[in-house]
Amino acid sequence: MVAAPPNLMPAMSERKTRKASSPEPVPGWRGLLERQPWLPFILPLAVYMLAGSLEPTPTEPGGAALGLNIPYSYYPAMYTAKLVLTLAAVAAVLPAYTQFTWRVTWLGLLVGAVGAVVWVGLCKMQLEERLLVPLGLGNILGLGERSAFNPFEQYAGRPAAVWSYLAVRMLGLAVVVPVVEEFFLRAFVMRYAMARNWWRVPFGEVDATAVVVGTVVPMLMHPAELFAAAVWFSMVTWLMVRTRSIGDCIAAHAVTNFLLGVYVVISGDWWLV
Repeated sequence: MVAAPPNLMPAMSERKTRKASSPEPVPGWRGLLERQPWLPFILPLAVYMLAGSLEPTPTEPGGAALGLNIPYSYYPAMYTAKLVLTLAAVAAVLPAYTQFTWRVTWLGLLVGAVGAVVWVGLCKMQLEERLLVPLGLGNILGLGERSAFNPFEQYAGRPAAVWSYLAVRMLGLAVVVPVVEEFFLRAFVMRYAMARNWWRVPFGEVDATAVVVGTVVPMLMHPAELFAAAVWFSMVTWLMVRTRSIGDCIAAHAVTNFLLGVYVVISGDWWLV
């Protein structure tokens, strides 16, 4: 047997070590999720928002920007389709969500209950109209116009349709939205603001930049409720730092949205949703 030249032995050994320490890339969809760590947190919300852009409002038909003319009466069907597509996106990226702590504590539920009072109270004060309209910034409020779909009016005399719609609406409000928004904001955006290798930042760890971003981004996502969004999302940021659990953040969001939905049904303030 002819021995390899001495000067090649280190190189061969290094190649073997490198090969042993570098596992083969995982193929397919799971491999894509591993190679693009941002995808699980952006995809569901992107689907939700893109589908939501086709929803009609009381003043504008759905899909107007695309030349479509979806009437207001189609809102329940469009909302249901949005939820189905978003849930499919969540299911596709679910393995990434299981890496987080889903523990729910009493504090998360309490923050959610208090947050509902804060959200409704600040929204009903209509500070945006009082402060922004005089400054000529009233067009910002139009960007956040809600569907305000009142099933008791739209489905008068059809109780089955009313309660079917409310069940779907509450599913979106208290389950789907809390999951996709909290994972987007707290598992991705706030960590991304802190480090280039953001996926290595422990969940619940923040700096000043992350705190600011965690407030400003939700305000941009809720332009018609700027002040409520600023206070509410800051409260949940505190909760996240305190418990280090995405489960608490989602639970607080879910409780607030559920109580908001109950309040709207009782009060008739459909403009809040």
